[in-house]
Amino acid sequence: MVSFCHDTDHLVQWPRPPKQKAMSAEEYANFPKFITMREVNVNGRILVTTLLDPALASVQSLGALYTMRWNIEVDFRTIKATLEMDVLRCKSQPMADKEIAVYFLAYNMVRWAMAKAALLADVLPRMLSFAGAKRLLGTFADQLRQTSGDQIRTLIATVTACMATLRLPHRPDRIEPRAKKRRPKNLPLLTMPRQVTRDLIYAQRSLNRVP
Repeated sequence: MVSFCHDTDHLVQWPRPPKQKAMSAEEYANFPKFITMREVNVNGRILVTTLLDPALASVQSLGALYTMRWNIEVDFRTIKATLEMDVLRCKSQPMADKEIAVYFLAYNMVRWAMAKAALLADVLPRMLSFAGAKRLLGTFADQLRQTSGDQIRTLIATVTACMATLRLPHRPDRIEPRAKKRRPKNLPLLTMPRQVTRDLIYAQRSLNRVP
């Protein structure tokens, strides 16, 4: 260990782990025997980073960056839950790739509209509600498609101004339990095509029908 700052900020040497069975000796030899890492203590948390120069990345900035990690989980939840990408409909790999690409395109387009609205309101884009922006764009989708000329510019300006009002409450150091509040219904899993299941229900009703 080589200390360059104080006890809460120092460099350490991480040794190369043992060779994995799936790795050849040549591949293993290409990895360095040691890698230099930086460990910092931020509010009782030990953060490890490859940003070794404290002049370029201070302890405070690393702590702020660590706090922002929650945005990653929020973005994943938004894509899977708000955009409903938790279940893919396509079956083949090429079509599934296209489906995921369309979801990401839709996500980025909503974020782009939110960025314009945030600029108008002079706030950070993450201070606006993604779910609210999605609902707003969905509400005006038909009008946006059918309007042209000067009217479309007026409509876009109106939608952008409405989106700028969708501010989230200030929630510093927000913590949420990783658990479901709603209990799932005690129903069996659907293990066959829906239409086949319907036909079976109709057939069972016919058998139970009194002559």
